Amino acid sequence: MGEFLRPFFILASVTIIFSLISVEVTGTTMTMYNKCSHPVWPGIQPSAGKPILARGGFKLLPNKAYRLSLPAGWSGRVWGRHGCSFDASGQGRCATGDCGGALFCNGIGGTPPATLAEITLGNDQDFYDVSLVDGYNLAISITPFRGKGKCSYAGCVSDLNTMCPVGLQVKSHDKRQVVACKSACAAFNSPRYCCTGTFGNPQSCKPTAYSRIFKTACPKAYSYAYDDPTSIATCTGGSYLLTFCPRH
Repeated sequence: MGEFLRPFFILASVTIIFSLISVEVTGTTMTMYNKCSHPVWPGIQPSAGKPILARGGFKLLPNKAYRLSLPAGWSGRVWGRHGCSFDASGQGRCATGDCGGALFCNGIGGTPPATLAEITLGNDQDFYDVSLVDGYNLAISITPFRGKGKCSYAGCVSDLNTMCPVGLQVKSHDKRQVVACKSACAAFNSPRYCCTGTFGNPQSCKPTAYSRIFKTACPKAYSYAYDDPTSIATCTGGSYLLTFCPRH
């Protein structure tokens, strides 16, 4: 019976998501959908001078979606926090992506390592990407819809925690599992890995063995600071579906 009903529930959840994102609305929207088997607490950090949306964070249960209206010209980043616990006043902590121990990030960024979804809305073109420059904690994808132009998919679908090199691993409190994967910059604090100092330009800062692991697993995501050509996507007049754990 369970196997018979599973396709029905998958179809039902997909139908709900597309009914959410297909409702006629004015302006740009971002619909966040949690396909993970566990809750995710999205964090939202606007760029300097841009408004804070949804108080900067909230809880999103498995197979649930939340739609945000993005103001014209908005730019910022979204990431997924996981393993969170908050009290009635919204104070607590997250195993990954924590933003100052608060449910509502209110403009504070997430503690690396965390997978970042970045977007900038422009008059003629939007720019968006998924970045592993600050490390990885959850798989994320961005899928545009109703837009014009190339409007390609961006994201990191693979579970990098299962292939994270030992030197980059962040373990759970009980040390039983890898919950996040640091960037080589954060792990070793070297100009070569951080693209700083004499390595602070595209000509001298090249892919490393660590960034190549990220790039091979997630070819549509930023693997290091100057990974622009294969990582940044553009779209005109679109809206966006941001999915956590898109493979589940």
